[in-house]
Amino acid sequence: MTTPLPTDSDVRSNDAPTIRLVTPDEYAEAGRVTAEAYRHSYDGLTEAYLASLTDVAGRVVEGDVWVAVDTDGTILGTVWVPRPGERLSPLAEDGELDFRQLAVAPAARGRGVGAALTRHVIDLARARGAHRVVMNSGPEMTGAHALYLKLGFRRLTEREHPIEVEPGHWIDLRAFALDL
Repeated sequence: MTTPLPTDSDVRSNDAPTIRLVTPDEYAEAGRVTAEAYRHSYDGLTEAYLASLTDVAGRVVEGDVWVAVDTDGTILGTVWVPRPGERLSPLAEDGELDFRQLAVAPAARGRGVGAALTRHVIDLARARGAHRVVMNSGPEMTGAHALYLKLGFRRLTEREHPIEVEPGHWIDLRAFALDL
């Protein structure tokens, strides 16, 4: 008896996701993935903060939103970076590239999507001549912290302090840096 060869639809590709800029027709889905990822990792997010996570059109006004997509076009994750010469947060200093809202869909976790998006940010920083990549992460994001440390980031405790994310809602963000 001969076993039929698998077709493309029978085999899931193990290729790395494609990383590219989000397109306007994907803003809603990219926002949904970002909010879903944060909702999965954080307790007690307010509706206002969740709405800010879904506002990809607003983020595109201030920077570039990159998406990691699967072979079928499914958005697996997102990350927000400033345009060349700009910053997204007060954390970044001259010569540093910061990034925010790295998010991986819960169903896509464990596939290297977060690492691929982070490496993409590192490549952008190098291409732009930055000497360091920096970002903040919430204290609950221990899985993300482990990824960043594995990729060579270190804590920047001297830049850590409570920030007010919404009126009356403060969190102690962790700061991380990768020297290039």
